[in-house]
Parts: sequence; C-alpha cells; structure tokens
Amino acid sequence: MDSIIIAQHLTKDYGEGKGIFDLNFEVKKGETFGFVGTNGSGKTTAIRHIMGFLKPQSGSVTVMGLDAWKDSCEIKKYVEYVPGEIAFPDLNDGNTFFKAQAELLGLKSMDYANYLVDKLQLDPSANLKRMSKGMKQKTAIVAAFMADKDILILDEPSTGLDPLMRETFLELLLEEKAKGKTILMSSQMFDELEQVCDRVALIYNGRIVDIATMSEIRGNQNKSYKIEFTTREDYLKFKRLKYEIVRDQEKYNQVTIKITDKEINRLFNVLKNYKLKFMAEVKFNLEKHFKNVLAEEYARQESEVKNIDDQPKTKKEMKQEKRHEKQEIKKQEKKEDLEAKNEKFFNKPMVKAQKREDKQQIREIKSLKKDVLKSDKRYRKIRKREEKKGDKDV
Repeated sequence: MDSIIIAQHLTKDYGEGKGIFDLNFEVKKGETFGFVGTNGSGKTTAIRHIMGFLKPQSGSVTVMGLDAWKDSCEIKKYVEYVPGEIAFPDLNDGNTFFKAQAELLGLKSMDYANYLVDKLQLDPSANLKRMSKGMKQKTAIVAAFMADKDILILDEPSTGLDPLMRETFLELLLEEKAKGKTILMSSQMFDELEQVCDRVALIYNGRIVDIATMSEIRGNQNKSYKIEFTTREDYLKFKRLKYEIVRDQEKYNQVTIKITDKEINRLFNVLKNYKLKFMAEVKFNLEKHFKNVLAEEYARQESEVKNIDDQPKTKKEMKQEKRHEKQEIKKQEKKEDLEAKNEKFFNKPMVKAQKREDKQQIREIKSLKKDVLKSDKRYRKIRKREEKKGDKDV
C-alpha cells in the first residue's frame, strides 16, 4: 500500500467558521508529512479525526485502509501518538508510568525506552503531577516512541522543549524516519518542519491552502541576493542595470535583487567592477513560500469580493435588499419605542415626585400671595387710621 493515511473531503463544522472544511491529503508509506498553521487553524482537529477521536461530519479518513472512526481500536495497534494536550494517569512517577506502558504494549525490553530517557535528559523518578511542561512533553515522547510502531502521529510535539532539547528531539525524529516509519506531525515552527518533512500542508481557517514539497523548496531556481555598495555612485550605477529589485534601501546604498540560477555567473562578473561592503544570499524557505501563497490567496479573495460587488443585481436580490432594509427600519423603530417605554416606566416615580413638588410649590406661592395681600390690607388700614388721627389733631 503506497498511501498509509488518506483524507477525502474531511469536514467538521463547529459553526462561526471554526472547524475543518473539505480536507484532501495523503501520507505515503515512509513519508514525513507536516501540518503548519496558527492556533485554531484546524491542525489538532484533523489529527483527532485520524486518531479516531472525532467522527467526521462528512468525508472520510483511512489509516492502512481501515476507517479511522469505525476501526479506531485496530488502527491504534500500528500508531504511536503524542497529543497536543497531555494528561497522565494517576501514577506516582515516570518510571511507574513507563513500566505500565511496557506491560500494556507487551514489551519485553526497556532498552530503547532507557535510550530515549538518556537522549532527552529526562528524570523519570519525578512525580508525574509536578513535572514542568517540558518534562511532561519528554515523558509523552518517550512513552510514544518506546512502542516502536510503524506510524507516528505527533501534535506539536516540541511544545515546551528548550531550543537545545528541540534539536535533540528532531534528531530522534530523523532516526525514526531512517527506520522507514510513516510520520505525520503538526507545528507552528517552519524551521523544524523544514528539517524533517518531505511535504508540508498549510492549514488556514480550516482549509488546506497549499501542500509544499520540500525538495522543490530547497531546489528553488529563483535566488535573492542582498548587495550593499561602498559608494553611492556604484549603488546608483548598479540600479541602472535593471535587475529585478525586490527591496531598495537607499539609506544604506543597499538593494536586494531576484535572479535565477542561470544568471548568477553573469551577476558575479558584473559585480567585479563595483566596490562592495557585502553580498549575501537571502535563502528561500518554507515560510517565504507560504507567505507568497497566502498573499496570492488574499488577492484572490479580494478579487472575488470585488467581482461580486461589481456584478449587476438581479430583481430578486434587489427585492431581498429592500425587504432587509424595511426589516432593519422596523427593528430600529421597535428599539426606539422600547427605549421610550423603558424610560417612561423607570422614570415614573421621578415624574410623580416632581409633580408633587410642583403642586407644593404652587400652594406655597398662593399662600405667600395671600399673606402679602393680607399684610397689604392691614398696612392700608393703619395708614388710613393714622391719617384720620392726624386730621383730628389739626
């Protein structure tokens, strides 16, 4: 059997654009196949389907010709697995865990397990529950690799490992590859996938955007060179030669040009006539390849949206838009009515209190007016008396 793992139109839709959609890929016997993508892109969901932990909504996955969901127990006889989220059984330490694993797998020798422990510099006597993230990751790697099965499924296996230990892990992975094992691994790190993989799939928003072949990436015919000139005169003179400049840093008299392998000798002959500060090749790698792929994907999506916007609308679409506008207007009116009712309801006690205050104020004003009038009448009577009294005295 040439292809060990086959996914066809694999789909699991969690809603709101989350999940995996129409994944199609194959992993050949003895091949190391990689998934790369950001958190939430769908790498772990795809791997869990391969392991038979999730049932596809549509499409299928087979491992060695067996259905990943229906025959998951049988498949696990041939698969070693390092999960993205590690949870150990309730055992005291790493040694006890490894012995339990060996009994479960029917291993008669612990020699390879001990080799892995030494290679990863792991202390297996440590308490499982108190291990650091890095130690837990090493323990999971040893537990998976010690089974020495034909297929390795690894979900971001280097997470938590320091840079030096990551290199050691990649060495172990290359040893497994040399044994002819079929390996599928996911990662967010391009460099580690470049070192061990034969092909790498870029998963973006739950879809495979591109599958890159590493031999083609390494043997890319297009080369980029960064050149810095000693004098501004040479810098300007070189720019007039009309090489394809992908980056121009005038401040430093520096250009980055793109050429093919066939043009390299000609370039070196031309540069003999210039004074250079330095010249360096800008390596084309997996990350740059996928950046170019994503840039093309963004441009394609924008073009599709623009084409949809530019197309004349049908009568049906225009009716739907008008209906939608009316619905939105009604919603807004209902919202405003509700806000007015709420305001009236919640402000009711305040309005009543204000009315009571206003009435009280009116009563006080009326009372004050009466008092003023009464006092005014008294004043007038007193004046009249005084005036009469004055007249009598005269």
